[in-house]
Amino acid sequence: MPAIIRRYIALGFWFLPGWCLQAQTLKEYPDSTVLDDGRVRVVLHTASGAIDYHFAGGIDIDNAVGYVLDTRAGLLLTSDLAQHPYSTDEVHDSLGDGIRINIRHMDDHHALSLVQRITLYTNRHWVLTDLTAAATGETMVETRNISPLAILPRQLGRMSISGDEPRILDEPFDNDDWVGVVERHWPGAEGTSYEFSALYDNTALNGLVVGSLRHDCWKTGIVYHTGAARGPGQAARGPGQIDSLVVYGGAATPDVPSLPPAYGGKDGTHDHLPHGTLTGASVASPLIFLGGGTDLRSVFTDYGRANAIINGRLEWKGAAPVYWNSFGVEGVLGYEKVMMPPGVAKISDYLHGLANFSRWSHPVLSIDSYDQSIYTTDLLSSLSTYAKKNGQQMGFYFIPFAVWTWKNSLDQTKLAGTGYSLSEVVLKDEQGRPIAYKEGDWGAYPIDPTHPATRQSIIAQLQKAKAIHASFLKIDFLTAGALESSTRSNPAIRTGMQAYDYGMRMLKHLIDSILGPDIFITEAISPMFPHQYAHTRFLSTDVYSHLRDDEKGFPAWGSTESSLATASHLGWTQGTLWPFTNMDVCIMEHFEKNPELSEQEIRVRLYAMMVMGSILGDGSDFRQPLAAQRGRKYLDNPGLCTFFSRPQAFLPLKYSDGDSFDQQMVFYLRSNDPLLGLFNFNTRDAFNYHCSLDSLGLKRGKYILKEFLTGATLATVAAGQEDLSLTIPPGDALMVEWIPQ
Repeated sequence: MPAIIRRYIALGFWFLPGWCLQAQTLKEYPDSTVLDDGRVRVVLHTASGAIDYHFAGGIDIDNAVGYVLDTRAGLLLTSDLAQHPYSTDEVHDSLGDGIRINIRHMDDHHALSLVQRITLYTNRHWVLTDLTAAATGETMVETRNISPLAILPRQLGRMSISGDEPRILDEPFDNDDWVGVVERHWPGAEGTSYEFSALYDNTALNGLVVGSLRHDCWKTGIVYHTGAARGPGQAARGPGQIDSLVVYGGAATPDVPSLPPAYGGKDGTHDHLPHGTLTGASVASPLIFLGGGTDLRSVFTDYGRANAIINGRLEWKGAAPVYWNSFGVEGVLGYEKVMMPPGVAKISDYLHGLANFSRWSHPVLSIDSYDQSIYTTDLLSSLSTYAKKNGQQMGFYFIPFAVWTWKNSLDQTKLAGTGYSLSEVVLKDEQGRPIAYKEGDWGAYPIDPTHPATRQSIIAQLQKAKAIHASFLKIDFLTAGALESSTRSNPAIRTGMQAYDYGMRMLKHLIDSILGPDIFITEAISPMFPHQYAHTRFLSTDVYSHLRDDEKGFPAWGSTESSLATASHLGWTQGTLWPFTNMDVCIMEHFEKNPELSEQEIRVRLYAMMVMGSILGDGSDFRQPLAAQRGRKYLDNPGLCTFFSRPQAFLPLKYSDGDSFDQQMVFYLRSNDPLLGLFNFNTRDAFNYHCSLDSLGLKRGKYILKEFLTGATLATVAAGQEDLSLTIPPGDALMVEWIPQ
């Protein structure tokens, strides 16, 4: 039979039987079927059932398969089945119009069949794929490991990207313990990224983004191995070729203290048990986004937007909030009474005197992680009344899915706001023993998001927030609610992610019901997904504002460098997943008992917050003269406050790369008033950055380049000049305004 060619045209109305207009071409050949839109090509090998994916930018995947690991039937790959019939459907959904290929991998010798779906949308230039394992008889499917995309050497799987500087982006499951994003070099890299990853060239920035799009069931793992091994019948692999890549639902990994934190030590899901199983006549994998192109940054934006379309996101009306947070002064609980409680009124008075800081929105006083015997509801309410007179609002901090307590007190301690003991509500291991989320005699214990006591406890906390007229919520240690457990109050919820999504959906409903819909919600320690229950999330853990983690006298974590190195790969989340990001607070003098910061460190910190599109928060003790002086200089700067009224993430021109503290990064904001942010965390050598007007999308002409905060002239661009160089001193940053003449 001759090849059948169906072409769909996006303009006009050209109908063929059973089809509507599309911008793709579907071609059927004797041994394959090809779906193509000019930038993405999907090839189904009809004899083997293997799939090829080809993207612009020299990104190729060959012979990809899917699988299920059933608890009874064992491992079954799509290539293990003898028949691979397929059908095609029109798709019209929230993502657009497209074509879906449905492949049923089946035969008469297996109790399961595997149905693989691949969807290509008009003008999207990325594909969605998932896999469903279905029982062919009366048996049920039960699995904790299912993959719609596996590149395996023994299946002749292969992936390659063009370029000489290949990288794999390894994303931790959450933002806890100061564990950052890792850029793994090929060859020789192996590990697991969680929920999403990128494979890209560090120079040209062409690359592939792979990630999950539904977050109500599975924790998604992306297991990778790059090396120079030879596959059967293959030549030696080059630097941009991968040995194996498996994207699967069912990731559940413990912390391994013997390993470095970002390499298996603390970057996993922190679980004590295997991932829960899903069971039924059929079980579906995570829905996976697979997109590639010549500009990794735009593909990441596509990934963020697809998540927002499928899952929704919160919006925020008006200017972004600005806030002061007590943690940088007092620390946990407030028992040292450095600030609490009379000092908060003095902070309120000080902020009231910063006209620009208060110009765009009513500043928030956020009392963080406090001892409730010191900060009673009545006391917080009186502070709220005082703050209102100064044109300010109150924030409220709480932990919905964990409790800090003494290890030996679980039976005697009641969950606050309920009649239940903690031992009845905490998550448990396979022996029925309470799981410790944070180990220690004084530790944190995860509580079951599906338990009615958890709902009661959250209601009690939100009623306190209402009593103090809080309009800003900081919710913390959320990862606890996503841990796997041997028991649940609701037996229909079988996985940690199911429980976490249930809990977050309940929490958002209760916030809306008790406090109202216009409450700003920021997540601190938390998984990135599901994202749709908050307005922003910390891109890294708490930031103490010193320059580098190895700075003498400071903690070996929480520096501006470490936070920006992680965040540099996450700027796409601003405007897609959340209206803003959160890079934690800046500090004007010193964080708690840490040494004094230099003004250079303060500027670098503020610029790092700017390029990430963060909301503006501060954690300084403004009762101290130096902090007060610097606060007036920086936090009341009119240009800075105008920017943070509607912050925007910059486009990364030079990402962080590797584990060195000597990172040099560049970010650009293309707007009517372009800004170029340059960071040099090398404390020995200057950073010379060469850029062209064309690369920045600027017209040829005359420009004056000024330093953002000081207004000092840094350079000029003459008419006809095509490029220029800028020098960033050691351990410093520049925020450059391009002013046309």
